[in-house]
This record gives sequence, structure tokens and C-alpha cells, in this order.
Amino acid sequence: MASTTLESGVQSASPSGKTFLGHPRGLATLFMSEMWERFSYYGMRALLVLYMTASVTEGGLGMKMAVASAVYSVYTAMVYLLALPGGWIADRFLGARKTVALGGTIIMIGHFLLALPVGVSFFAGLAFIAIGSGLLKANISTMVGHLYDGPNDPRRDGGFTIFYMGINLGAFAAPLVIGTVGQEVDWHLGFALAGVGMALGLTQFLLGTRHLSAKSDVVTSPISAAEKSAILKKAALWLAAAVVFYAVVALTGHFTINWAIWPLSIAGLAIPVFVFAKVKRDKDLDETEQSRMSGYIWFFVAAAVFWMIYDQSGSTLNIFAEDNTASTLFGFDFPSSWFQSLNPLYIMALAPVFAWIWVALSNRAKNPSTTAKFAFGLLMIGASFIVMMLAMAAASGGAKVTPLWLAMVYLIQTVGELTLSPVGLSVTTKLAPAKYASQMMGVWFLAVTAGDCVAAIFQLVLGDDVVGSTWYFAVQGGMAILAGAALFMYRRKVVRLMGDVH
Repeated sequence: MASTTLESGVQSASPSGKTFLGHPRGLATLFMSEMWERFSYYGMRALLVLYMTASVTEGGLGMKMAVASAVYSVYTAMVYLLALPGGWIADRFLGARKTVALGGTIIMIGHFLLALPVGVSFFAGLAFIAIGSGLLKANISTMVGHLYDGPNDPRRDGGFTIFYMGINLGAFAAPLVIGTVGQEVDWHLGFALAGVGMALGLTQFLLGTRHLSAKSDVVTSPISAAEKSAILKKAALWLAAAVVFYAVVALTGHFTINWAIWPLSIAGLAIPVFVFAKVKRDKDLDETEQSRMSGYIWFFVAAAVFWMIYDQSGSTLNIFAEDNTASTLFGFDFPSSWFQSLNPLYIMALAPVFAWIWVALSNRAKNPSTTAKFAFGLLMIGASFIVMMLAMAAASGGAKVTPLWLAMVYLIQTVGELTLSPVGLSVTTKLAPAKYASQMMGVWFLAVTAGDCVAAIFQLVLGDDVVGSTWYFAVQGGMAILAGAALFMYRRKVVRLMGDVH
């Protein structure tokens, strides 16, 4: 990328002109920073449901499986929901670079709060991590896009795939290190190691900031003093109302975890609807931008269905690994949290293959459309839960099934993920209206929020008797397969809506 200077005075590429695997040097900084952030997140995630369902005598919280799964689903939903205000803060207040640095700091504090053996600090830690992740996630992905010369730069999809590799390198190592320490030594020591990982990621980001694009410092739509005052007043009013409401519920002895799960789940479904309605009504967007947004809604719904199933790897699949799967293979014993390393291991093996396939097909003018790739991803994620249905049937009667069942499930999910997730990140930056640059990456993450909130509602309503059963996996798998078939049938309509973006 050519070196340019914007008003911030920071160069958009390394002054030395050095590259990273043929890409701008700043990709290395973002790769390493995100790798350590994902190490902290996925290490904590590998322990979260296991810790919540472990008995009090084992040092856990003693929750029922369905409730713990719902808490997990809502927590992950909030991590991604808060990416939307995170993008807005970057666009209106701080710029992407400063917002990422702030988010990393808050995440680090959250992990260390989890390390404290005090009940209230556990939930406070989850809140800190969710808030910090919201500030970091949307903006660090947007900063990858800033490194390239426009949406049709031929290196762009490859750059996002390499960035995705960094995510999965951290995710692979985390369960092996943090999971082992948490399960075999002490839960809270495992959470502390996650905090150390985030500290390393933050340090990497601050040291390599000079290699990032000058675009990452720009506040694209600065907020006026009047707007700021109005927003702060509204925020204070809503916060006060929430505090008073929950104080009354708690003081009258009616508070249960459902009072937190249900409102957050409903909000996680309502907010995406509100956001898309707001963008579609925006008169500042021209006809081309509006058409692209109509096409983008198809991708959003498909992604929500995908993540509803995929994100259960840390909840229902994690519990299946603990309760129904043998933790011995070829005479080697391992903690159940190690299963969480399978998906990122597969991605590191297959992502370069997929990146090569897309380039080779593109050179031959045979590259599948983004819509076709999404449809295939849905078919794969649905098939993975059909396999889980069979695995659960094999585990009936308390039998411990071979680890190869979960190995197969995660392989199928990985193939689906590689056709949807990195492509989704890229198409979001391509279709995003200029006015909503960073915020659109937050909108992409809202698909995860919506999917996880649907999962949380299912888990609460169905309860322990159904969650994790053969029927539970079969119905969701069937839903995903039907959604994939519908998207493929309407792919030409979506391509037309995308216009000149491919």
C-alpha cells in the first residue's frame, strides 16, 4: 500500500515499505494483537460453562446445564452486541486505533476480575470483557480493511484470511494451556492466564501502532457538543432506570438469573431489527448504498442461523465432551476442554487451502459468489448437528463415545466456517456505506448476537430435559440446512442487489 499522510500525520503503511506475506506490514501487528486477544477469550471460554456447571465442592458455581448454557449464550451475544456501540465510538469519538487500545485494557481488567475467587467479581469480569470486546472487535477488523487500496483490492480477501489465521492460532493454544490449568489445577488461575494473554496482545498493539494505516486514526463523523450532551443525558436516564428497576426486584427477593437472561436475549433480537430499519431509512444513503444494504440483510440472516449453532461449541458441545465423551485417545488422557482446540486446528490447516482455492477459481473466472459460499456454510453447519444427533444417540444410557465423533463435528463446522466467516468480514467492509464504516463491522457481529440470543431462549424454554438431546440437535440442524437451500435458490437476486461489489 502506498504511503500516504492524512490529517493525523500518521503514515498509512510502514515507512520502510516492508510487507508481511505480501501484504501491508500493519497486518502483522493486527495479526499478533488479535492472536493474543483470542488466546485470552477462547481460553476463558473453554472453562466458562464447565466452571459454571461444576459443583460447589469442585470449586464451581453448581448451575444446571440449561441455565449455564443460556448464561454462556447471552454472554457471547453481549460480546458481539457491544461491537456496535464500539464501532460508533470509533466513528464519532476516538477513531479505531484509540478505541482498540481502550478495549484491550478493559478486557485485561475483566479477565483478572474472573481470577478473583469472589462470586460478584465473576459476573463483573464477564461484563468488563463484554464491554472491552465490543470496543475492540469491530474496530480491529475495520483496521485490516484500512490497509488496502479500496474494496476491490485483489489482496483484500487473502488479508482477511491471514488475519483469521491469527485468531485461530490463539484459539488453538488457549484450551491447551488455559483449559489444562483451569481444569487440572485451579479455575481462577486459568482465568488469570487469560488476563496475561490479553496483556501481551495489548503490548503488541501499542508497539506496532506505527505500521497501521493513517485511516485508523480518523474520526470519520465527529460528534458535535450538542449531540454529545444529548446522548450522555439519555444514557444516564436509561442507566438510572435500569438500576432502580433491578434494585426493586432484588430488594423484594424476586431476582433470579432469568431477570438478566430474558431482557438481554430480547434486546439482542430487537436491536438488529432497529439498526437495519434506521440504516434503510437514512436519506443520506444513495440508491446504490441502499441496494447493497438490502443485499447485506440476506447475509446477516444466514450468518445468524450459522452462529446460533456454531457458538454452542463452548456450551452444549463442551458439556457433551465432559459428560458423554471419552477423554482418552490411543492411550493418552486429556482434559475435556482440549476439544475446543479442534476447530482452530482445522482452520489453520485448511484456511491456506481455501485461500488458494478462491484465488485459483477467481483466475479462471469460476469463483463462487459470496451468496453461494454462505449457502454452503449453512449446509455444513446444519450437517454438523445432524452428526451430533447421531453422537448423542450413541451416548444413550450413559455410554462414553469415542472422541472421533466430536472430531468429525468440528471438522464439518470448520469447512462451513471457512466459506462464511472470513468472507463475511470482507463483504461487510465492501458493502458498508461510507457513513457507517466502523459501525457496519459492528452490524456484522450483531448476527452472532441474534443467533446466540435465539440459542439462549431455546435453552431456557426447553430446560435440562431437552437441551443437548438428540431432538435438540436434529431440529436445529434441519433448520440450518433449509436456510442454506433457500439462500442458494435466491442467490442471483442477492448478487443483483450487491451491484458492482463481488
